[in-house]
Amino acid sequence: MYTPKDTYELRTAVELFSSPTVTTYNGVRTKTYAVSGETIFVNWKSRGGTESTVNGVVSILDTAIVTTWYRSDITSGSRLKLADGRIYEVISEPENIEMQNRFVQFKVQRTKGGV
Repeated sequence: MYTPKDTYELRTAVELFSSPTVTTYNGVRTKTYAVSGETIFVNWKSRGGTESTVNGVVSILDTAIVTTWYRSDITSGSRLKLADGRIYEVISEPENIEMQNRFVQFKVQRTKGGV
């Protein structure tokens, strides 16, 4: 059975906020997350972020690739909080590696603001 190399070191503890409450007020959708989340262990690879050019201005987006045990509650829009307080949102659809329901991999981007 295939086991990705990234799953050998699942040692970064993060808080998972998986199911936001969505409310609509005057046509504006707002996501509200729980005050505390569930602690899970992941393999976190930031690789210096992602370079983006908009209107001739180069900026670096704080992104990372995360690998962890398979969880069906991790979806696009879920949030992860690191021990130092940085909050990241899942921006890609989580990939069920080899469709084995053992490991999942996804990309996250840092969000500014609180949970």
